[in-house]
Amino acid sequence: MARSHGTGDARSLTGLVGWGLARLGRAGGLVFLLAGLVLSGFGAYEGAYAAGWAGTHGTLTVRQCDVTYPSNASRSSRKNRRPVRCEGTFVSEDGRSTDGTATVRVRQRYATGAELAVQRTESPSADDAMNADYVQTGMDRAWRWFAAFFGGWVFAGLGVFCLATGFAPFGRSRLSFDAAWEAAGRGVTRAVVVGVIGVGLVGAGVSYLVSYFL
Repeated sequence: MARSHGTGDARSLTGLVGWGLARLGRAGGLVFLLAGLVLSGFGAYEGAYAAGWAGTHGTLTVRQCDVTYPSNASRSSRKNRRPVRCEGTFVSEDGRSTDGTATVRVRQRYATGAELAVQRTESPSADDAMNADYVQTGMDRAWRWFAAFFGGWVFAGLGVFCLATGFAPFGRSRLSFDAAWEAAGRGVTRAVVVGVIGVGLVGAGVSYLVSYFL
């Protein structure tokens, strides 16, 4: 009887651990899914403005550019990243809107008088024109943001897989990957995951290559 009682306790403990790991896998899947949706949304938002498809197009005439680094920036990050902030006067393409205090973040410093093609991300009223945001336009930048958009699909596909099967993408998992993959094939989950991740990988790779050659 004691042996039977011990076996029952062991099975209960195993079931409890399995339930907890399944919950962990689905929680990880939810994190991946949300991260993918955020990355795709942000990439589409920034890409649309960088391509000039959204917002108000115009020209920013540079008055001055300053290079600033965070106080805790490492030497390597200072070398690889140059957060340049250029100030100047923005004039919309139709000439109906101007902003004498426009600022835009760019990758390099420009000389005074240089004209930058920018996109105003909002159409502010006269009262809050000083709070408008500007993005430097260029299809090379836009395609890099589109690569991020498709990259979000990869995370989303992984999230769907983990949510549907309970497979934990990190740490100990209740299911092996092979078992989870086999379970996903019993319905439409596998096809959805393969399609979403495939489109994400191809789209991100093509977008990045296009941006590289522009």
